[in-house]
Amino acid sequence: MFSRMALLCGTTALMVSLLPDAQAKEARHTSGRSAGQTAQDNAAHQRSAESSAPSMLGATAPTDERIEVTGHTYGDGVTRRAFGGGLMTPSDSPKSVSAVTRDFIAKQNPALNPMQLIALLPGANVADTDSLGLTGGNLSVRGLTESQMGFTLEGFPINDIGNFAVYPQQIADSENLKTVRLAQGSADLDSPHISSSGGVVDMYMIDPKNKMGGMVDMTYGSFNATRGFLRFDTGRIADTNLRAYFSYSQAREDHWRGPGWENKKHGEMKIVNDWGEGNRISLAVVGNNIQNNAYPNVSKASWDKWGTGFKNPVGSSGLSATDPDNTVYDANYYVPSKAGSINYYKTRPNPFTNIFSSMPSTFKLNDHLVLTETPYFWYGYGNGGGGRYADMSKFVWGKQTLAGTVDGVGKGMQMLYNPSLTETYRPGATTKLTLTTGINRLMIGYWFEYAKQRQTAPWSLLGADGTPLNQWGDSNNVILSNGDKAQYRNTLTMTQVHTPFIGDSLALMHGKLTIDAGLKYAIVKRSGTNYLPDVRNKYVSTNYNQALPTAAVRYKLNEHNQVFVSVATNFRMPQNYALYDAGSFNQKTGVYSTLANPDQKAEISISEEAGWRYQDNLISTSITYFHYNFTNRLYTQSIQDELTGSFYSTNINAGGMHSDGFDAEFGTRPIHNIRPYVSVEYLHAVTDSNLPAGSGAGADYVRSKGKKAPQAPDWQVGLGLDYDDGKRFANFNLKYVARQYATFMNDQSIPGYVRMNIGVGYRFPKVSIFKSPVLRLNLQNISDNRYLNWVQSPQANAKTTTGVFGNTISGSVPTYKIASPFAALATISSDF
Repeated sequence: MFSRMALLCGTTALMVSLLPDAQAKEARHTSGRSAGQTAQDNAAHQRSAESSAPSMLGATAPTDERIEVTGHTYGDGVTRRAFGGGLMTPSDSPKSVSAVTRDFIAKQNPALNPMQLIALLPGANVADTDSLGLTGGNLSVRGLTESQMGFTLEGFPINDIGNFAVYPQQIADSENLKTVRLAQGSADLDSPHISSSGGVVDMYMIDPKNKMGGMVDMTYGSFNATRGFLRFDTGRIADTNLRAYFSYSQAREDHWRGPGWENKKHGEMKIVNDWGEGNRISLAVVGNNIQNNAYPNVSKASWDKWGTGFKNPVGSSGLSATDPDNTVYDANYYVPSKAGSINYYKTRPNPFTNIFSSMPSTFKLNDHLVLTETPYFWYGYGNGGGGRYADMSKFVWGKQTLAGTVDGVGKGMQMLYNPSLTETYRPGATTKLTLTTGINRLMIGYWFEYAKQRQTAPWSLLGADGTPLNQWGDSNNVILSNGDKAQYRNTLTMTQVHTPFIGDSLALMHGKLTIDAGLKYAIVKRSGTNYLPDVRNKYVSTNYNQALPTAAVRYKLNEHNQVFVSVATNFRMPQNYALYDAGSFNQKTGVYSTLANPDQKAEISISEEAGWRYQDNLISTSITYFHYNFTNRLYTQSIQDELTGSFYSTNINAGGMHSDGFDAEFGTRPIHNIRPYVSVEYLHAVTDSNLPAGSGAGADYVRSKGKKAPQAPDWQVGLGLDYDDGKRFANFNLKYVARQYATFMNDQSIPGYVRMNIGVGYRFPKVSIFKSPVLRLNLQNISDNRYLNWVQSPQANAKTTTGVFGNTISGSVPTYKIASPFAALATISSDF
């Protein structure tokens, strides 16, 4: 019966699965071997990798990796053999897949987060704001931002379940990262995501070592940056295969512009036990705590006027508390003369605590049947702060005006703290069975998750010096005269996910031709309660049911050449804040500043790819053509009330978009100890619809149809050059990103830029217990290029324009992030 099912699935046109890339072994370290012996080793390796059947969809879980890196490595995991200095891996996937490995990761600034590590890969438009990556970052791939992509670590999802944001500084220490893999086009069948209308980023941690030992490194650099890392490996415990490691790191740096600092404490552990042939249980736990202050986003006008700061500050910014041209926060606290926002940096903290855990495990039930199970749990608690000067006797609470007090503080004007606080509980599991019968493999699986997210924005008191009495905002709160706690938002959201999936892979012509078919069906229910007064919908419930078929074919022309074609359907649910009225209540209009739209539809994408790869013992190259078609694009619309002139926002579906382009990458194994790497992307992303603007009698559409999409640079080029002779190593990285539009009308943009980094290092002989001391220096943004690198808030139009129906549509101001400047960071490290 299983064989008949497998054959049926393999020949059904609507049910297709995508093959993840089969991880190829690195060739053994060849020091002291002849060229002929090296070539024989490499050829044997290549034949071994190619004879292994390509793994089915399911590389999201690390237990699915069929071929492990073997042979000699240095203490930091470097093999000196990876293509392009660790920026390419051999692949047999029938879709575009790129990856970075230990050969690249171990030579970079060790504080870099996973987003920064993949910046050179095709299509990866990465933006950061500090040299250690502690303030996070942003990513767009083929014009799709990180909230449109799925991110997994050890098989579990790490996107925020509510707004699908990714906070890369939380994820993992680079010393424990084995591989970061970017699939630019689509998610896999078993990818546990409800937000991946674009591709996915899968991250895998290294395994504990078989022998007791560990690793230590220390970093010091620009802006008083300090970081320390320590890992202890237990080795095999007693006579078992059970082994584990435990690591801890701490990093701190001062802000490079304006006042403020970041302080991160981070712990990780991984426990592994394997037995028999193909049985494995692992447990990964990541704990993270960051205390920091935010950098302000800037407008184009303020950037053009002030750049990165002020030459002759008054206070610190030289501006009033409400001046929109502020590009740094104030270093000194003062009370404004009238109600308004304040820009004191201590009212802008961004503290959060996270715990991730995952237990990806594989059980070989018999010679043909394998069970893979990945239960996980995600907990997060944190906020982003802000301040407001408010009248304690006139709090607007829905349709009422109430007085508020904080621990006996009197009425009148008071400076208050107003963070946006989120607490998330997110358990889930992905289960799948894979049946292999001859030339056919059938996979059946199920992903389940039940998430709870509590989101509040309580008002609380600042101390006399402007410091929040509690930076978390969960105490010393304003209590209104009716007994309620004053809130800017106050919601509880429950998200249930049920996603069965089935995939089949058929290998023909002695494995030269592989045909895959698959389907997953996402069933998502969101229900929520809004605890604010006088909202239009106190209780909301939405259901999203979406069939997601995929298809792929890969054909090996010969030992070195292969071609592939794939098509996939992906989707992204609306963010949870689309369900609720929130913000400030306008008693004249009777509505909140953010209006719910529980009827918003899911964003749907259909991606198509066709590609060619050439891989031999020296060269690896690939080129992929892609086409996307999007419908129901999720969009936040700003509307001005025609009677009062006040603004409010709501979430809508804004029509379609399509894009075409190609990705290419090239890398080699060592040529006289040098390994070059080049990546190129051309992208033509176009908006297919006119966006709505205005309301009431002034409702209209901006003429955005046919314009280029925001956050979608036409060209990107990455260059990596790695030299490593076993003792000395050096690397040079360059990334060019072309102009990026900030509006759908293409009336404001940021220019293209070039960023260059250099790293040099030396490996010393063993010293006492330190087996492999390494000293390295990493120089980031070596030209000290000052530029805007990210469009934080795209708008429909920045300048006043005439709509389709002839109405005048005022412009809205996009905001941007400023790239981190030159930084030098020295690191000493060793295993022991």
